Amino acid sequence: MFRFGILSTAKIGCEHVIPAIQKSNNCIVNAIASRDIKRARKLTSRFGVPHAYGSYEELLNADEIDAIYIPLPTSQHVEWAVKAADAGKHVLCEKPIALKASEINKIIKARDRNDVVISEAFMVTYHPQWLKVKELLAKGTVGTLRQVDASFTYFNVDPNNMRNRPELGGGVIPDIGVYPTVVTRFATGQEPQRLQATVDYDPKFKTDRYASIRADFESFELSFYISTQLANRQTIVFHGEKGFIELSAPFNSNLYEGDEIRVQNNDHSEARVFRYTGLDQYQLEVEAFSRAASGKKQAVFTLEESVLNQRVIDAIYKSGNNGKWVKV
Repeated sequence: MFRFGILSTAKIGCEHVIPAIQKSNNCIVNAIASRDIKRARKLTSRFGVPHAYGSYEELLNADEIDAIYIPLPTSQHVEWAVKAADAGKHVLCEKPIALKASEINKIIKARDRNDVVISEAFMVTYHPQWLKVKELLAKGTVGTLRQVDASFTYFNVDPNNMRNRPELGGGVIPDIGVYPTVVTRFATGQEPQRLQATVDYDPKFKTDRYASIRADFESFELSFYISTQLANRQTIVFHGEKGFIELSAPFNSNLYEGDEIRVQNNDHSEARVFRYTGLDQYQLEVEAFSRAASGKKQAVFTLEESVLNQRVIDAIYKSGNNGKWVKV
């Protein structure tokens, strides 16, 4: 079995990734590290994990670990991804993997010099619903794609939450602004050429709490808004000349009775529905990563793809600051 070590006791690891690994058919959690050994031991007891470490360095040097999963605050991702790679470990790192596209080059160099697999944890790209959307668009199901509209929002004003702490890389854009961009790029195979963004900052937290973006792709426009201070919502529609494709749970799956794709034709005379129930996209992600890191033929989200997606995020901040259209 492929052996993961968890670098920190972060919420996303405890709620999603550790349970996903433990449900998987090809990997296990073999150790958890925290700078507080009591917290590490508490989690290892909770999840039945054999090893607890009181420092991150101990985990990186552990012989019983094949890969490190990094759910640390964003501002620490590059540092620990490089350190893990230099310790000879494969790395699955939470998104965003860096705060700027240029920083990802450090991780690429560490990957190449150590011959390890490093991937940004975009779990959505492993969900079969997105493979289906990609297939439908490639077949011309909606004709020429002209417009993609999306939204992703939640409400969180906890001052201690990393999303509201700029020193930890907080803000709505790096947290969830990455999703509409990555799924649109994934499903269409196109890259944005330029974009314009409006960004609003919380006066107390000094983090971006709302953003509205228009991005021009080769043949269509992507428009979306994101917020950390609006009621929970997630939507996306791919609108073409002959119909449209709409997803019920494009980013956080399993929120409803099932994840659903609805395909509607031009005159509403035909509708097709594809439903996916009981799937854990985090489980699909860790299983795929484990296969790739074990040397099996398996596609994972590459660092080169991470660079392209992060360039969009960089451009959103730049346009939000100057109010102009910005080349991606």
